[in-house]
Amino acid sequence: MTARILVVDDIPTNLKLLEAKLTAEYYDVVTAEDGASALALVESNPPDLILLDIMMPGMDGFEVCRRLKADAQTRHIPVVMVTALSDVTDRVKGLECGADDFLSKPVNDVALFARVSSLVRLKLMMDELHMRQAAAGDSAMLQTAGESEDTTGARILVVESNEIVAEMIAGHLKSEHYQVDKVGNMADGGQLCRQGDYELIVIALEIAGADGLRFCSQLRSQDVTRHLPILLVLNETDLSRLAKGLELGVTDYLIKPIDRNELLARVRTQIRRRRYHDRLRNLFHKSVSLAYTDSLTGLYNRRYLNANLDRKILEIADSAKPLSVIILDLDSFKEVNDTHGHGVGDEVLVELGRRLSKGVRDIDFVSRYGGEEFVVVLPDASTEIGAMVAERLRRSIAEEPIEISCGLTLSLTISLGVATASSPMEEAESLIKRADAALYEAKNAGRDRVMVAGESGCSEGYTLAATGT
Repeated sequence: MTARILVVDDIPTNLKLLEAKLTAEYYDVVTAEDGASALALVESNPPDLILLDIMMPGMDGFEVCRRLKADAQTRHIPVVMVTALSDVTDRVKGLECGADDFLSKPVNDVALFARVSSLVRLKLMMDELHMRQAAAGDSAMLQTAGESEDTTGARILVVESNEIVAEMIAGHLKSEHYQVDKVGNMADGGQLCRQGDYELIVIALEIAGADGLRFCSQLRSQDVTRHLPILLVLNETDLSRLAKGLELGVTDYLIKPIDRNELLARVRTQIRRRRYHDRLRNLFHKSVSLAYTDSLTGLYNRRYLNANLDRKILEIADSAKPLSVIILDLDSFKEVNDTHGHGVGDEVLVELGRRLSKGVRDIDFVSRYGGEEFVVVLPDASTEIGAMVAERLRRSIAEEPIEISCGLTLSLTISLGVATASSPMEEAESLIKRADAALYEAKNAGRDRVMVAGESGCSEGYTLAATGT
């Protein structure tokens, strides 16, 4: 996985050393010798990750980080502070500024590459979500959320077999009004993860003599916990295993002895990121849903039909079962709009959509094709079944008048055309045309009836299905 990395340090020797190490791993590296130059580079060509020295003349690393995180365009670029400072207070200050991690000088190669790889992977995932959301047209969301995401009330699970340590961690978290559960073994932890709606898991490297990394691996292999942030707690003597943890998907780590402020700072960062990630995903799925949903009836729209009907026809090759399509149209709908207004017409269409949805199976889908025309797709349905369903839908409209909110009651009918595809080679367009031609015949024959199209490839013929007329 390659990426563009900005290295910022006022000492040329340090710049050259980090540049050489990262270039050898096939990263694209750019450098800056002071904070102002770094900000200018980020503005002109944003990198995927920034390695930032703290102690620099003029503008120190803390201030550079603060400015990056205050800008909606740059706040999601991961920042790793590289420093000779080892005091916990400095780490907490950096985390409060928005830094994602710290590396101590001299930089350990294993720790460097593991952290860079982990954060770049996260950045690329977020970029993909940003791009999809921007393409969906909701760019305002991208400008507002991020570092300011509220973390109130987050649910956190602590998996730690040392009761004293577990109680201490839980106590610190509860003091910030987090909802905390704690367990002492992996089996209970896994069960709670599958059942509970957690936003973060704090995991000890050793859990009742078992390997905590094994537990992390299990969490990443399951859909329900694949994107759940993991904060790994370990001793300084276990740092050699941290690289493997980051490779497995650990999102952050904390070294014992645990400092309360550092714990809370790292927890806040992870929960903010999780909530922002969830909001992005939810907005994207909502945007996709809206793109394929008719705003009036809530049914699928013509775009969804076009995107999915060909795929459904191809499934005939595997199922060896035919697929039927019904096209239906409200009879004399123009008179409804002309006489009672478009508001009444809209209520009629909504009720029609409701009855159509109620009259088909879960595997079927209903689309509003345009105006008062609807399409019902019936997988695994022969011509006979298609005609039977169409007749049931016809009766559901003809036999029960539609009541309008203004007190008006309308007796309406629909005409329907049915066509069946028995070969995966048939195209969706031709199937729709055959069903539409059958609908046209139903209209010509007097409306309020079902007509069935002849088989594809045969001379065109239409059969009147059994109706109540």
